[in-house]
Amino acid sequence: MVPLDLRRMAPAYYTGNCHKWLSAPKGAGFLYVRKELQDLMEPLVVSWGWRPTDPGPSRFIDEQERQATKDPAAYLTVPAAIAYQAEHDWPRVRQECHALVRQAREGILELTGEEAIAADDPRWFAQMAAMTLPECDTEALKSRLWDEYRIEIPVGRGQRPRIRISVQGYNTRTDIERLLEALTKLLPQVR
Repeated sequence: MVPLDLRRMAPAYYTGNCHKWLSAPKGAGFLYVRKELQDLMEPLVVSWGWRPTDPGPSRFIDEQERQATKDPAAYLTVPAAIAYQAEHDWPRVRQECHALVRQAREGILELTGEEAIAADDPRWFAQMAAMTLPECDTEALKSRLWDEYRIEIPVGRGQRPRIRISVQGYNTRTDIERLLEALTKLLPQVR
């Protein structure tokens, strides 16, 4: 969703999933730990490889990587996902996705008359934005969006009802128009 440069950021710890914004399969993720802090990390799962008889150059990698028997297929796809995005000008795709989120956000705010949660500024939202909805049955709205329109989108309640849109490279303007059409019809019915 945003360019990530861990060398420039120099965080102590950073973790992320690769399935959403990198388009790798579910189960692919990463953990970055600054070198001088790696000895503080302990593996979440302890199994046969925790204290290997054939240790590699990094105890941190040995302990974190060798967590019982598991399928590494998801992890092995990450280089291909990175290459795919590099080959398809992903900074441009991210800009197009942001434009679609802006379109959805503007349409939902116009439809509901609600105030924006954040400024209309790419520093506040990129490919995902949340909007407050008028008082409504959020469970009914979410169910009907799926049942009647095959739109799967998070609709929930904190202090107020909210909807959150996420746009990825495969979404189109037609998807946004369909969401706005569905909300125009359903919101009055679930109040």
